[in-house]
Amino acid sequence: MKVVVFHKHGGPDQLVYEDSPDPKAGVGDVIVKVGACSINHLDIWARQGISAYNIKLPHISGCDVAGVVADTGHGVSDIKVGDNVIISPGLSCFKCDACVSGDDNLCDSFRIFGAGTDGGYAEYAKARAESVIPIPKSFPLTLAAAFPLTFLTAYHMLVSRAGIGPGQDVLVIAAGSGVGLAAVRIARMFGARVIATVGSDEKVENAMIAGVDDVINYNREDFAKKTLELTDGRGVDVVFENVGAETWQKSLACLAKNGKLVTCGATSGAEAQLDLRALFMNQQSVHGSILGTRKELFEIIRFVLTGQLRVTIDSVFELKDAQKAQERMLGRWNFGKIVLEVGS
Repeated sequence: MKVVVFHKHGGPDQLVYEDSPDPKAGVGDVIVKVGACSINHLDIWARQGISAYNIKLPHISGCDVAGVVADTGHGVSDIKVGDNVIISPGLSCFKCDACVSGDDNLCDSFRIFGAGTDGGYAEYAKARAESVIPIPKSFPLTLAAAFPLTFLTAYHMLVSRAGIGPGQDVLVIAAGSGVGLAAVRIARMFGARVIATVGSDEKVENAMIAGVDDVINYNREDFAKKTLELTDGRGVDVVFENVGAETWQKSLACLAKNGKLVTCGATSGAEAQLDLRALFMNQQSVHGSILGTRKELFEIIRFVLTGQLRVTIDSVFELKDAQKAQERMLGRWNFGKIVLEVGS
């Protein structure tokens, strides 16, 4: 099969399009003929080499996979050859106390498909049957690959961690990214007012079309000052933070009393300062978040299939052009998800 793989850590030029042996289905495994796989920042971090992931080289990235079941191993009965499926990005043991209680993203063995394993930058991908979820054949595979990781991440952050609700003000940092746009859609679905930051005038227009109430071009305005102006000095109830060091201080400055900042990423750096006095005097809180639970993923799938949550695709590349796709994300040129189209 054809794959895109990196043999050593480094820049986008380390991505190589080459031949690799087809994966074989072991006991409890499912082989998926990949139709589409979307690009995530996690793919970039894995390629660059980060300590959080002990990646065995060479490595095939790709966390968001949609395709058709090509083969199943012994013991697999619920998944059939020919089924259209997505692969759940969150992998856990399904046996420990956290998993049994429904908090599977707190599992000690929790990892992410395509980072803790080889992923979907390939014509075929292998996953455990428990991680393979059937979807209707009428749902395009390109769209199916464009929502699981980002929407699950945003849903867990806003709903489970921050507890958003009607009438609240939510600030979404970098709303043009896949996870940022997912946050916009989820916050709107739950009745919140959404203020968003983006990096260009073109993205301002796109954000308004996506349903944002107020948009700030952070390259033209100080987004903290503008957010406080838009909220009459009060600040927002929730800050959706996914950038890291570059935006951290201003994101905190946007919080109202009793506000919550939820963070899932550090694309601009992992070191950040925190004034504890402001935190306790204003009774604010900071929440870390990673991906989400299997139960939440099923909820999101239902919302997407019924049209309550809309998925936006920025651009589609062929598998062999994965380097160009990652460079587009690194340049922050995308508005929505970048997808690799692998096969039909």
